Amino acid sequence: MFSRFPSRHCIALASLVAMACPAAHAFEHITLRNGFSVDCVRHEAVGDRTRLYTGDTNYQELASAEIASIETLPDPPKPPPPAPAPAAHADLTATPTLAQLREMLAHAGAEHDIDVDLLASVIKTESNFQVNAVSRAGARGLMQLMPSTAHDLGVQDVTRADQNIAGGTAYLDSLLKLYKDNLALALAAYNAGPAAVAKYHGVPPYRETRAYVSRVIREFNRRKTAQLTTTNVASR
Repeated sequence: MFSRFPSRHCIALASLVAMACPAAHAFEHITLRNGFSVDCVRHEAVGDRTRLYTGDTNYQELASAEIASIETLPDPPKPPPPAPAPAAHADLTATPTLAQLREMLAHAGAEHDIDVDLLASVIKTESNFQVNAVSRAGARGLMQLMPSTAHDLGVQDVTRADQNIAGGTAYLDSLLKLYKDNLALALAAYNAGPAAVAKYHGVPPYRETRAYVSRVIREFNRRKTAQLTTTNVASR
């Protein structure tokens, strides 16, 4: 499989791209026929192979036939300015502010050694940051926990953002450990369940699950690219 996620601190190829790519260069979004996608600086065809460059000289190579499409991405928007710090005695049963969400994500990410941008990307894909979101299957909250999963994780109130994030992060952490930090498999199991991943010995051939994995990774790519652009502009 082309996509590699070698460690918790470098959990997607996107993070390598974000650290290596110059901000002034346009990015390309590569969609693979297996349902996955990745961003790179540029691509170069070499015979029946294609090189996806993550920097001036660094690249990953794969068969050109594995590529479904190549799209040039616009420059990412500048991130919004940080919100004011939350009140010391905030009501956690209410919809949290952006600053409170950042604090919750930072706490959960630090506790489980998971990139905060990955957690935010999962929440964006799962619930679009809607605290009271409920799926047709009955999943609830920011990270869309099923009642049985929430119970197993010790989440007492899935409508509380802090508990929902803590439970969802703990569950994602357990899946990353189960699949040895293979992000694609962990995300597939988060969406379709570990039994489906075991049944198909990989990402299940479900359109919804494959699209889910792709969306989370693409959002993670976008966040890392935006961070890189902001850092490079500030350093000029």
